[in-house]
Amino acid sequence: MRVLITALLLLFTPLALGQGLGQPGTPTFTATPVQDFLPVEEAYQLEVEVLDDGRLRLYWQIADSYYLYQHAFKFKANNGTQTLTPQFPPALERTDEYFGDVSVYYQQADIPLTASPPLSEGSVLAVTFQGCADAGLCYPPRTQYFTLDLASAGAREIERPGSKTPTASRKAGAANADLGSLPYMLLLAFLGGTILNLMPCVFPILSLKVLSFARSSDHDRHLQSWVYTAGVVVSFVAVAAVLIGLQQAGKAVGWGFQLQSPGFVVALAYLFLAMALSLSGLVHLGGSLMNAGSGLANRSGPAGSFFTGVLAVVVASPCTAPFMGTALGFAVTQPPLVGLSVFAALGLGMAAPLLLFSYSGAARALMPRPGPWMETLKQFLAFPLYAAAIWLLWVAGRQTGVNTMAAVLAGALALAMALWLWSLGGWKRGLAVACALLAISLGSWRGLDENGSHASTLADSHVAWSEQRLADLRKAGNPVFVDVTADWCITCIANERAVLLTDSMQAAFAEHGVVYMVADWTNYDADIAEFISRHGRTGIPLYLMYSANTASGPLILPQILTADTVLEALESVSVKKKGIAAIVPTNQGHL
Repeated sequence: MRVLITALLLLFTPLALGQGLGQPGTPTFTATPVQDFLPVEEAYQLEVEVLDDGRLRLYWQIADSYYLYQHAFKFKANNGTQTLTPQFPPALERTDEYFGDVSVYYQQADIPLTASPPLSEGSVLAVTFQGCADAGLCYPPRTQYFTLDLASAGAREIERPGSKTPTASRKAGAANADLGSLPYMLLLAFLGGTILNLMPCVFPILSLKVLSFARSSDHDRHLQSWVYTAGVVVSFVAVAAVLIGLQQAGKAVGWGFQLQSPGFVVALAYLFLAMALSLSGLVHLGGSLMNAGSGLANRSGPAGSFFTGVLAVVVASPCTAPFMGTALGFAVTQPPLVGLSVFAALGLGMAAPLLLFSYSGAARALMPRPGPWMETLKQFLAFPLYAAAIWLLWVAGRQTGVNTMAAVLAGALALAMALWLWSLGGWKRGLAVACALLAISLGSWRGLDENGSHASTLADSHVAWSEQRLADLRKAGNPVFVDVTADWCITCIANERAVLLTDSMQAAFAEHGVVYMVADWTNYDADIAEFISRHGRTGIPLYLMYSANTASGPLILPQILTADTVLEALESVSVKKKGIAAIVPTNQGHL
């Protein structure tokens, strides 16, 4: 069934997930202690030494699970009047989510510099470097300045020439709010929001909004696009405020947390069904073509545009996009106002394509002239929504049980009848109300227990996650791959079917002696929530590759996987290639 659901959803997805896109996973809003990212000056501690032969030695002590990019090093002396030649030591090769194939340094970087002509007493050295944390935060490039003291064979850190801000003040400020990184994180959030438009649930809504522009005046297009933008941004900020409020109240929650409630899943399925029936022309919820989806969103004018923006955010909740993870990971380590600004940037990114389209005559010129094709396209766009409704009903069944799923299907039938009767008008609307109440009753049936009968049988070569089991396996000499997933996570399902659960990839896990461990977060689990938060995440998917060395932390893989990414991670922890026999556990139960 899961394969069928995936096929239905991805059939209509304009973006093929897993085709070379990648980013660190999405960090978690939680009341348990979140990943505390170190200030950049603590993550990368630099010392400068003058050697006997006149060369300089630059030595970085790098915190555990942090690394520096080799290509990002830049060295300048006396405003570039002297040439500095570095001698880079061997580095670890990896495929990075931002820069592609790169060389990086973990633990330490020891780089000698040769100056031509030799540096003199009091020379000013500028050193630029950039690094990231495995847990998903990348720092902007950092430059430190030193003045050489040849008598002591060392160097003293100084302020940037012309700067009047004391170093101590800068460090104190960084402990509260890292405003220097904010522009970079806002950009990542903006890009992540833009990509959300390509997800299968959101794309039909965006397409219908674009269709409405074909027959609108310039003034109407501009007004509606800005009001739609306001709806999207306000909704994202509201979601952030709820997450922060729940965090303060002691609840461990993350992006998409509402989908762990079967009641919300059922309500979303009903919404998708109503939208799809409207697009198919079987029921008529309102007079506006593009605003199909709900009573408010179907209203014409600014109100309809605003609530269409709200609707777009609601239906985007099962999705995560590249670039979102790093930005949200930064947001959870900052004061609330900074965190809210990151969510606002996410909303602006999501609204940006439509806003641009409303002003771009060249983009609109690519559209065919208004005609019957618009009605045909509108009806076609109903089918991704039918597929999404089927998937959500399946998720509800997995969370609770087949009896509840059957009740919800009956509720969906009652909802469809209610919409049809309402469109007939007159006394039949009384029957429509009765059918709608029946649908609500069936959808909220007592069987919707969040601790329901969800039970997923694992493959023979997979094991269920637990902290103790993970520790035991590593102590026994087994590298472990942890897949934190959920049935309501579209990205998770796409990664599993396209990469992780293919026969060739499962054979690669066995070949390298890596145990495949599954942490299923379809229903809320406080232990899994704490585990996610410990790695600085706000949601799933989360993929962790642990070596057998219990002293080392995990390698965190991108949210959008490719086969090459996973194979490279397997190579880095493989035990069989080293001639060590791995202990392959048998499946001992269900999730």
